[in-house]
Amino acid sequence: MEDTQENKPQSAEVIAAKAAWQIIREKFGDAVSELDENAFMPFFEVLKTERWREIALFMRDDARLRFNYMACLSGVDYPEEEKLGIVCNLESLGEHGHKIAVKVKCCRDKGIIPSVMKVWKTADWHEREAFDMYGMRFGGHDDLRRILCPEDWEGYPLRKDYQVQETYHGIKVPD
Repeated sequence: MEDTQENKPQSAEVIAAKAAWQIIREKFGDAVSELDENAFMPFFEVLKTERWREIALFMRDDARLRFNYMACLSGVDYPEEEKLGIVCNLESLGEHGHKIAVKVKCCRDKGIIPSVMKVWKTADWHEREAFDMYGMRFGGHDDLRRILCPEDWEGYPLRKDYQVQETYHGIKVPD
């Protein structure tokens, strides 16, 4: 019998992520989406953005989860939805070994995502990079300032509608 998407067995990684998601879903209900069980990196979305920090703390501290490592936090521009967002890749290193990705979105214009820099130290610079490249605001971040571009740089270079400025302090900016 040929394996199709419907009858293909799930990987151990997806099974572990699903078990973790079920614990999160039990605690936070409709504040989180269904789990996308893709084989590359299972993920869910935080649907109630204001609860992100609370969910993050739970994911880090609950003995059944122990997501103690944030491998990455990447910014994303969703212009068709008028939103900006982040994707966080989380792992339980040295404890359970499972991993999962979490998506969090906010309004593209003046939206705010709660900072998790006090939950995972690595979020500090990752959030600053998302601020610098996308203009995303992180509520409660202690030092939200540009990290890659100069403070007086115009715009946010990774937004899909970004227009490169022609000059910067009299120097031609390459296309």
